[in-house]
Amino acid sequence: MQDQDILNYLKGKLTSDEQDVMENWILASEENGHRFNRIKAVFVASGFEETAKTVDTEKAYAQLASTVQARSKKSVSRPLSYLKYAAGIAAILGSIYFFQKGGFDDPDTGRLVPGAASITLELADGTVKTLSEDGDLRVMDNAGNVIGTQNGARLTYDGGPADKETAYNTLTVPYGKRFELRLSDSTRVHLNAGTFLKYPVRFARNAKREVFLTGEAYFDVAEDASHPFIVNAGALNVAVTGTQFNVAAYPEDATTNVVLVEGSVELFTNQTATEEKHRLILEPGFKGVLDRRNGSISSKKVRTSIHTAWLNGELVFRNIPFDTILLKMERYYNITFINRNKALGRDRFNASFREEPIERILRYFNETHEIQYHIENNQVIID
Repeated sequence: MQDQDILNYLKGKLTSDEQDVMENWILASEENGHRFNRIKAVFVASGFEETAKTVDTEKAYAQLASTVQARSKKSVSRPLSYLKYAAGIAAILGSIYFFQKGGFDDPDTGRLVPGAASITLELADGTVKTLSEDGDLRVMDNAGNVIGTQNGARLTYDGGPADKETAYNTLTVPYGKRFELRLSDSTRVHLNAGTFLKYPVRFARNAKREVFLTGEAYFDVAEDASHPFIVNAGALNVAVTGTQFNVAAYPEDATTNVVLVEGSVELFTNQTATEEKHRLILEPGFKGVLDRRNGSISSKKVRTSIHTAWLNGELVFRNIPFDTILLKMERYYNITFINRNKALGRDRFNASFREEPIERILRYFNETHEIQYHIENNQVIID
């Protein structure tokens, strides 16, 4: 990777595909990551135009480090304060910072207490069961027959014969939780935080397999060409016969997104399905987007790993407004954020976190991006 390519990335001059190539290169090795961060430090601290003309980045970085060290001897502030200020500017300009586990000292704890909402299962008769993530619940039908078994954070339904009348269960996963569901046809569904899924206990014969989603879920659909699998996500429907894809359909979001990992899916709205703008065949590696304001569907090529990182407990943000980041963190941690800095809410950031305590993430934004916050009544207030 050429230095100028990295500089163009920091300036936001690369295309979407070129950005993906750059980010893959950064993540490919620790050496690449260090090189990127060195050039970023020079880019921000030395001035944009001056840095763009820099050829010997190692020499420039050494000079910068010397300056920082000299400043630290004259001040009681930490040597990283200069780079901290630089990183704050770089974030607003759209640069990327990869936060690794253990990157910061643990801050004071005990000030934030995540909510304690439980995962619940509503049965066909309206009975509501609470599921603990280490539980072993047995799900029974009206006749007392066991039709499903919980094993920790997974609920599995058996593949017995379909009932004459379709009975539905509803699984609710609150903020701060994730859960796995295996349907009676062997389809696997991973439910993200803040998600509701209504599904048949057993799928009826000679009928489509249909479930109803609010929130976000990753589907690995069991193949059955004779019985299409339909995900009803509000105004958007996703039809497949056997494939893997991610659906994000939170009611507070302006769009519904479907990212196809493998196979093929058809997207269509509840409006006139014959109109081309309301139907779309999605190919692997593409994201389909429903604009809820006008019902139109579009698609674009994406890096699927970004949209499925939550399956591994990761938070990945790429060119995301800060307000959207706060919303995603609310779901992930079940912590309430109030942003009083409206201008900051529109600024876009790139960052990656893996199963970090919320205090560490707040510390990261404060130390690298100069974002101020305080905690009041168990809420995080962005100043």
